[in-house]
Amino acid sequence: MALSPSVMGIVNVTPDSFFSESRTLLTTDAVERGRAHFETGCDIVDVGGESTRPGATPVAANEEIARVVPVIEALSAYGPVSVDTQKESVARAAIAAGAVVLNDVSSTLVEVAGELGVGYVAMHRQGDSTVMQLNPTYDDVVEEIGAFLSDVAARAKVAGVTRLWLDPGIGFGKTTEHNIAIVAHVSHFVALAARNDAGVLIGTSRKRFLGDFGGDALDADQRLEGSIATEAWALLHGVSMVRVHDAAAAVQLRELLVRPVEEVIA
Repeated sequence: MALSPSVMGIVNVTPDSFFSESRTLLTTDAVERGRAHFETGCDIVDVGGESTRPGATPVAANEEIARVVPVIEALSAYGPVSVDTQKESVARAAIAAGAVVLNDVSSTLVEVAGELGVGYVAMHRQGDSTVMQLNPTYDDVVEEIGAFLSDVAARAKVAGVTRLWLDPGIGFGKTTEHNIAIVAHVSHFVALAARNDAGVLIGTSRKRFLGDFGGDALDADQRLEGSIATEAWALLHGVSMVRVHDAAAAVQLRELLVRPVEEVIA
């Protein structure tokens, strides 16, 4: 993995993503948002056509394909695009349309990524969107997630995946305490990934646990500061990619924090 970490900008072609300002229902709006992400300095744009927030309603594969393929085709002219999906048919259609990374919250499509020769993001979650936040339970959240990701990394190697990122899945089947533990121990996941010739992707952007501190809960539109703080922590501890809604802020953060550190090391 490259020394300088990447910023992945989010494009949600959905009506129900948890952060309302990120929703782009029209293809033209989604393409414009993705193009703006590239112009502000994002290294890759992640296009998703199905919300995976807690309680989200599943989307039929043909509808998801209709949402993401035109956006991916258009955005591929501006830079690298990933597809955020857990369906094989959607992944294949998106990759045929130009996606070069498969971002899979289910970690079930590793063989597809290997077959098609694209990068792969494997994420940990406990249960699917319909049940994952009902009662998430772990004996040791860091160790259990690490064991899961190590297993996926081994399967990715067998499948022929050559560009791999491991995502501990903040907010996916975790309590606030679990999410804080993951952030606090991000170096553990960075070391684990390095042993598997992989990188770590962290996605804390605007997530619910960031609003659980200091009295009244904060809505998604009030969580920018928490997003930036946790992304800064992750970048300084060696993650390879941050997945963000607020692209300009994250790119500036990367420039301020990581590049000077690299210059000192050099």
